[in-house]
Amino acid sequence: MTNSDLLPILERIADALDRLSPEPAPAPNVKDSDAYVWQAGSNHLFPIKNVNRIDFDLLKGIDQQATTLLANTRQFTDGHAANNALLWGARGTGKSSLVKAVHAKLNAEQASSLMLVEIHREDIPSLPRLLNILKDCGRRTILLCDDLSFDQDDASYKSLKAVLEGGLEGRPDNVIFYATSNRRHLMPRDMIENERSTAINPSESVEEKVSLSDRFGLWLGFHNLSQDTYFAIVKGYVDFYKLDISDQDMHAEALEWSMTRGARSGRVAWQFIQDLAGKQGQSLS
Repeated sequence: MTNSDLLPILERIADALDRLSPEPAPAPNVKDSDAYVWQAGSNHLFPIKNVNRIDFDLLKGIDQQATTLLANTRQFTDGHAANNALLWGARGTGKSSLVKAVHAKLNAEQASSLMLVEIHREDIPSLPRLLNILKDCGRRTILLCDDLSFDQDDASYKSLKAVLEGGLEGRPDNVIFYATSNRRHLMPRDMIENERSTAINPSESVEEKVSLSDRFGLWLGFHNLSQDTYFAIVKGYVDFYKLDISDQDMHAEALEWSMTRGARSGRVAWQFIQDLAGKQGQSLS
């Protein structure tokens, strides 16, 4: 076969590869919304017009965490140094609600000063692609991964470590990374113990995984609520939404509700309020 015969074949192969290659992601119109969800399959930022969130002032029992995260985020919004943050602790204690409330509060102070982008846990391997888009978008951005954790044989945490810090490029100056997790070290305790017992060099193997959480400069712990704090959260919602119930009945019904759920948390309090409002024929939107 001569070179002249080979050239058309190579051209057809090149054309086929071009068709198979994903098209580059178009530059997002980030003026459409202040909040987006990253869709890794299509390299697309999907705008969210109405974010499911709670007002900052309604978050009770997490005053220190709220003050710290708000200050850190305000520093970032103002163009100053700020830390990536890991919000860890018990389920339903307000971790993701706090991030969304801080975002709304700062945008209320200065319209559209801050963008919120959510990336799903399973899309972490696409994080470099997303950061490449966000760095040129012209807006300061909170990148939120809710319920972040890693299981045995999951190596995607390595790409996250490189992005947070330590990689040649790292995260762009206009992006800060916030994650929520039920686990302080982002992986189950039995996984850490297993590494210690089976690794050739246990200390190095454990450090490799545990060091991911060290890449977050800010750790905020969230813990189960006392009964008084739980009642304070419920009372705050009752007053805010002007629900018709006496304090005595509110305490009795909210306590019964928490007992049926086996927990006291901000999420349980909100679920009680939704039930109460529905019974009174009211909407919470």
